[in-house]
Amino acid sequence: MPEPGLPPAQHDAAFDLKAHIRSVPDFPKPGILFYDISTLLRDGPAWKAAMARLADVVRPHRPKLLAGIESRGFLLAAPLALELGLGFIMLRKPRKLPGETIGFDYDLEYGTDRIEMQADAVAPGDRVVLLDDLLATGGTMAAGVQLLRKAGAEVPLAAAMIELAFLKGRERLDVPVQTLISYDS
Repeated sequence: MPEPGLPPAQHDAAFDLKAHIRSVPDFPKPGILFYDISTLLRDGPAWKAAMARLADVVRPHRPKLLAGIESRGFLLAAPLALELGLGFIMLRKPRKLPGETIGFDYDLEYGTDRIEMQADAVAPGDRVVLLDDLLATGGTMAAGVQLLRKAGAEVPLAAAMIELAFLKGRERLDVPVQTLISYDS
């Protein structure tokens, strides 16, 4: 248990975050090994340590806003924005947001997908850090960066809780990338 009153960066090093991630074979389909953050989320001290580490990663980039990618990215970006005193915006699947939206279409292995945000969510020049739970092939995160830029934002960082480094997703991103946990195979 962390000592009360210590800054997060001093007490969160005791947590092996990887030990709090459950591996689920054959989900959502056969041959896929799914890394489940719900086991980390339900452990209060580990969740607090993870958020403290993310805060330490994000803070130096001086964002005005944090953007979370639907849906598990919301679980990171919203509480982190609150902790840092920043605004939070959602990048969502089509037709999920009220009002005028702007979108970005991107290619998948078999087809295309689209993410959208509210047209007035960012002002030109706003610094926005993009967050998601997992960086795999990088397609969705790269689309998020492009959508934010389309809206006029600067994107100084993309961050994720977990990276599947063997899929080389960070190579698709033209912004700095930081992750807390990496799996190499």
